[in-house]
Amino acid sequence: KAMKEYNRLTKMPPMSPEVSYVRTYLDWLTEMPWNTSTTDTIDLRAAKKVLDDDHAGLEKVKDRILEYLAVQKQTGKIKGPILCFYGPPGTGKTSIGQSIARALGRNFVRISLGGMHDEAEIRGHRRTYVGAMPGRIVQGIHQSKVKNPVFLLDEIDKLGADFRGDPSSALLEVLDPQQNHTFSDHYLELPFDLSNVLFIATANSLDTIPHALRDRLEIIHFPGYTAREKLSIAQDFLVSKTLSDHGLKKSQLAIKTDAIESMIHHYTRESGVRELSRLIATVARKATRVLVEKPSLKKITVAEPQVPAYLGPKKFSSDSLESTNQVGVVMGLAWTPVGGETLMIEATTMPGKGKVQITGQLGDVMRESAQ
Repeated sequence: KAMKEYNRLTKMPPMSPEVSYVRTYLDWLTEMPWNTSTTDTIDLRAAKKVLDDDHAGLEKVKDRILEYLAVQKQTGKIKGPILCFYGPPGTGKTSIGQSIARALGRNFVRISLGGMHDEAEIRGHRRTYVGAMPGRIVQGIHQSKVKNPVFLLDEIDKLGADFRGDPSSALLEVLDPQQNHTFSDHYLELPFDLSNVLFIATANSLDTIPHALRDRLEIIHFPGYTAREKLSIAQDFLVSKTLSDHGLKKSQLAIKTDAIESMIHHYTRESGVRELSRLIATVARKATRVLVEKPSLKKITVAEPQVPAYLGPKKFSSDSLESTNQVGVVMGLAWTPVGGETLMIEATTMPGKGKVQITGQLGDVMRESAQ
């Protein structure tokens, strides 16, 4: 194919506008990593250490990744499975993709699919158009310089669709292990083998992923972190990162364990740790200002009693269940994709006509159950 285009190029007059198009095409063709790949260095113990160093908790997710690596080591080659990390925001889906690449010793590529609504973004434009480019998949492979990178497709649930085509349908060929060894980009017009690529998708909800696309993904659920896991994440990662971001040393600002626990229980309601990270940053900012204004002050220690001075009054009361039995009160459990809540549901009887009156914004199912 390249020689055919090259022969065309030699016969063209030098001032022809098509010369630059053919040259660009030949550049893409020759720079694609048709045979270049990194060799996987699979050491399960080292991989487990990488995953544990980068992430607290998430045991199920780590087990699935280590199983994949074990099979890869045993067989020498496995058609890249398409893993889809699904869970609430801030639970470390994107960053665990980077950890997998590190554990495997592979190059890492990430593209964000949020808001993408043009099919040519995936498959490329045909070369007849002015300014034609390959799709984002081929660009990612070209950028990684190898044919077997770890390829992260971020926010796969936020793909759009309009009159220019449906990119989620174009992804079917990319993500189907039966088809993707001959993935054809409209610009290259040559089949490229994507079967060695480890594709990882991330999503916040599964409802918006089309059924045919979801069928090709192996869904791994990120359940969110418990309070204990959040505490260890804060102590191991967030506090030290926040201190370095604010130019502080550990000898200047100490945030006690009970202060972090107070932030987790009384100031955040989330599955991930983003809000917790912002709260720690707020404390660090206020402390930095005090240290700058009073140079004589050498160290600030923040314990639980000082937290309201930094973050204001508590936003949430603790989730302690009622210990005493109360007549007419029953426990309810509310569930949302980003966290749960216990509810105290009260009932009162009054003289009347025997009708049941339900107050509050309840769905039809709840009303039916109550009645």
